[in-house]
Amino acid sequence: MKQTYLFLIFVSMSLNISAQKRLRDYGVKIGVMKTGALNAITDVKGVKVGHTTIQQGDSINTGVTAIIPAEGNLFQSKVPAAIYIGNGFGKLMGISQVKELGNLETPIVLTNTLSIATAADAIIDYSVSQKENQNLRSVNAIVGETNDSYLNDIVGRHVKKQHILTAIENAKNGVVAEGNVGAGTGTVCFGFKGGIGTASRVLPKASGGYTVGVLVQTNFGGVLQIDGVPVGVALNQYFLNNQLNDPADGSCMIVVITDAPVTARNLERIAKRAMMGLAKTGGIASNGSGDYVIAISNAEGLRVPHESKEKLQTVQELRNDEVSPLFLATIEATEEAILNSLFAAKTLKGKNGTIQSLPIDQTIKLLKEYKKIN
Repeated sequence: MKQTYLFLIFVSMSLNISAQKRLRDYGVKIGVMKTGALNAITDVKGVKVGHTTIQQGDSINTGVTAIIPAEGNLFQSKVPAAIYIGNGFGKLMGISQVKELGNLETPIVLTNTLSIATAADAIIDYSVSQKENQNLRSVNAIVGETNDSYLNDIVGRHVKKQHILTAIENAKNGVVAEGNVGAGTGTVCFGFKGGIGTASRVLPKASGGYTVGVLVQTNFGGVLQIDGVPVGVALNQYFLNNQLNDPADGSCMIVVITDAPVTARNLERIAKRAMMGLAKTGGIASNGSGDYVIAISNAEGLRVPHESKEKLQTVQELRNDEVSPLFLATIEATEEAILNSLFAAKTLKGKNGTIQSLPIDQTIKLLKEYKKIN
């Protein structure tokens, strides 16, 4: 029965991917930079994404999203990484080692708040199962979360280790499912149904031609804007309009991956710019919100070997003067990824009520009135 259930989940995901319409499908273009071929985090070579979606009745709406940032054994060949805290009301696991050493050695798993420990346990299982890691004595699992308790029976802790392992093992390149999938199954954003969203940008050749990809798990509030249009106000759904129904609390996990050769110091600077992208959508990083950005470079020349006979590591990285295009790419891709999560999400009835999806027809009408769509 368990295998059949998981099979149905993944068939459903593939059907959703083919049917999903994204922001650009309606003629809305965010920013000035070009997108990658898929306009997804998987435009960065070597990046894979997997989801496990868990839905039973009305009360269980949760899941797992796994991001594998590079090819190969991550523990044996680590990737430069940095983490930036926009607002720290959250439970991001593994943060201190990344900040101290400037690298990452496991897949990133996103899930709900009370499933952090389960996800970490599964990542440890995954890491020690790899043949090259037989002598592993320590591993720094990276697990991010948002709280999906309005639509999900979060206390029931329905995410199990096998769900996490399935998401990791089924992670793939290519099109990424968005909206009510994986870790975004039970999330709420700007008072509307949130979810998983992704986008990418490609730098001009003169700036190196590098790719920046972003994936978000949206579960936060504020005053929604789309390409500068005050959509939340026009739809009468925004923070402080009705504090009882929209406290703006929640969280947003943002994962930024690039193939540009940048190490932890400039990755942290890039991560800070992702919060600018969140702000452009009207997010406010409220007191009760856990807003974290994990930024990674999977440039081959920057991989960090777990063990080496060499006492020095020589790397080539971009000079500070060359990273501004990466900043803009991150801002634009984060903004669009958040909006894609809203456009892909569907109305959902959950444990404590029903959350409506963003009313697309009304939103498109507003964008046309503001001449954002030709």
